[in-house]
Amino acid sequence: MSRPVVAIAGNPNCGKTTLFNGLTGANAKVGNYPGVTVERREGGCSLPDGRDVVVLDIPGTYSLSARSHEEQIAITAVAGLNPIREPDAVVVVVDSTQLARNLYLVRQVLELRLRTVVALNMADVVRKHGMRVDAAQLSRMLGGLPVVPIAAVSGEGLAELKQAVARVLREDLPAALPELDGAELRADVDAVVPHVPEAWSRGDNARRAALARWALLSIDPQDELWDVPPALRQAVLERQRLAAAAGRDLDQTLVAARYRWIDDGVHAVVSRVPSTLRRLTDAVDRVLIHPAVGFLIFLLLMTVVFESLFTWSQPLIDGVDGAVSAVAAGVRASLPASFLRDLLADGIIAGLGAVLVFLPQILLLFLFLSVMEDSGYMARAAFLMDRVMKAIGLTGRAFVPMISGFACAIPAIMATRTMERRRDRLLTMMVVPIMTCSARLPVYTLVIGALFPAPHEPGGTWLGFFSVQALIMVGMYLFSTVLALLAAAVLGRTLFRGATVPLVLELPPYRMPAPRSVLRMMWERSRLFVTEAGPTILVCSIGLWLLLSFPRGAAPTASGPGAPVAGAAADAAAARAENLRQSYGGRLGHLIEPAIAPLGFDWKIGVGLIGAFAAREVFVSTMGVVYGVGEGDQVATPLRERLQHETWPDGRRVYTPLVGLSLLVFFALAAQCMSTLAVVRRETASWRWPIFLFTYMTALAWLASLAVFQGGRMLGFT
Repeated sequence: MSRPVVAIAGNPNCGKTTLFNGLTGANAKVGNYPGVTVERREGGCSLPDGRDVVVLDIPGTYSLSARSHEEQIAITAVAGLNPIREPDAVVVVVDSTQLARNLYLVRQVLELRLRTVVALNMADVVRKHGMRVDAAQLSRMLGGLPVVPIAAVSGEGLAELKQAVARVLREDLPAALPELDGAELRADVDAVVPHVPEAWSRGDNARRAALARWALLSIDPQDELWDVPPALRQAVLERQRLAAAAGRDLDQTLVAARYRWIDDGVHAVVSRVPSTLRRLTDAVDRVLIHPAVGFLIFLLLMTVVFESLFTWSQPLIDGVDGAVSAVAAGVRASLPASFLRDLLADGIIAGLGAVLVFLPQILLLFLFLSVMEDSGYMARAAFLMDRVMKAIGLTGRAFVPMISGFACAIPAIMATRTMERRRDRLLTMMVVPIMTCSARLPVYTLVIGALFPAPHEPGGTWLGFFSVQALIMVGMYLFSTVLALLAAAVLGRTLFRGATVPLVLELPPYRMPAPRSVLRMMWERSRLFVTEAGPTILVCSIGLWLLLSFPRGAAPTASGPGAPVAGAAADAAAARAENLRQSYGGRLGHLIEPAIAPLGFDWKIGVGLIGAFAAREVFVSTMGVVYGVGEGDQVATPLRERLQHETWPDGRRVYTPLVGLSLLVFFALAAQCMSTLAVVRRETASWRWPIFLFTYMTALAWLASLAVFQGGRMLGFT
């Protein structure tokens, strides 16, 4: 016999996940709901009567109206629609300090005729500020439903909550709710009821009517995300059409009826909030959501986050890099020269390093995101940025992932999980990789340093003061930012076109983040990256190594037993360069040369672009091997000199400032990062979106680079 399932539902920021962690402890596991990328967290819990239950954490949602991906998952999980099993009981977590707003979801759950317990969370905050929430009166308002005051952070009330869950599972205590439908609304509901599938209603007429109300609120002719029976969709759209023709707003009618019931009852449940608390909250919000001061504070906080991803994570990244290099060196030292040694050291171990090197940035980003979310500040940040972001078709919550893209697209794409709508998440994922990430900097530094004059050289300054090299570097950041915003605006009005949905959120009270919850989020995000995106990155890394290593040519040779060390090193570098030229990757570079020649690139740059697909910064070391100047961290300086003096047979320079600018533009826009594509694949559970991302960014990069190079030549620049 399977264990009973107890679902935990609630609004965002109500403490739902903290309660889930308190009930399940270390027994939780994370996966995905069937067919989607929304996380499914479940764990085990023992009730006082000795019964073991499965606890399911449902995505936070303000209502069950299925107009976002999370709301669709919420109604599917709460109502037990195919393919998810109906829960045996539902615990609705309610923020005691925002009771009226939270009771809307409670009402929707009760209408579905489910065994329900209300967990009245933040009882400690209520006491601290002198508020009073009458749990007994709230229970009477909800038709006798069990209402248990708790403080999920400290564990207060969890024993009583478990007893209440055991009671509703044993006694089946459905709540008796007053009828809210007026005559016109009842006619709308009655017209839809016959089309509600029997499998959904379970033969319960009250539940069937509740699902008809849900359908009237949720089905939208412009949104095909929700897969409902065609007859039900047609019936709903017809009632919506008739209501609109009569000048009635069905959404407003349904929502207003529930809120009238809430407003009529909640005043007897909650005592008036003391003026001192209101003054304190208002005083803080007057600063943090002020259009000018609040925006500056937000930019300061984002600077701290950006600095952590860019600079603070570097020692950790270097530590991971050093550990991987040490292991690879140990393998090389302990095994004789062979294919197996090279595969282990340069293929598998280096591939694992390509996965693990992102962990410091992922951990730091989700540390900040979790603290900002749990403290209540994330809602303020979204409110501040919404006015700016909605101009390009996104909400304020897209700003944090986009700004994080300056450090690395991997954690930035994972940060899109804080966004409610699937459309907004996908759109943000498609433009975040355009932001200038830290992996592009080694390429920018090489090209700008080699092909543009330094400040002490003729033409190295602008207006006699500004460094040309510095201006170009700043220009690349501005270029990528503008292009990312333009791409979001275009994609948001074409491929991701949809109904404009205003940002609706509550500003939760400020509170201290729970360290356990923060650490758990950091652990789960990093574990999911390693276990789900990691294998794809590893396979791609090994594949690229094979492409650039085979067929194997002559081994590096020295000039003889008494040859100077420098001569031996030169011979080894030359042999590596020849091997790379003859490899499948080198041959592919020759193959794609006709396609990249109009951009000013030759086959050698083509090989560099192929190698850079493992990681953009690999372009530098790959080009170093191509030109036989060595490999590793010290390759940049001799390679820079080689690029400056490389000529065509007729004496013309191969690398000119115009070629350099074309290469910079290409790298700014091309999707030269297999790790990014792997994470997009993991977040979307489909190859469709990474393929689209790679295709559109590569095409955009090619066209922009073509315009720069050919346009420059037409204008007479070299």
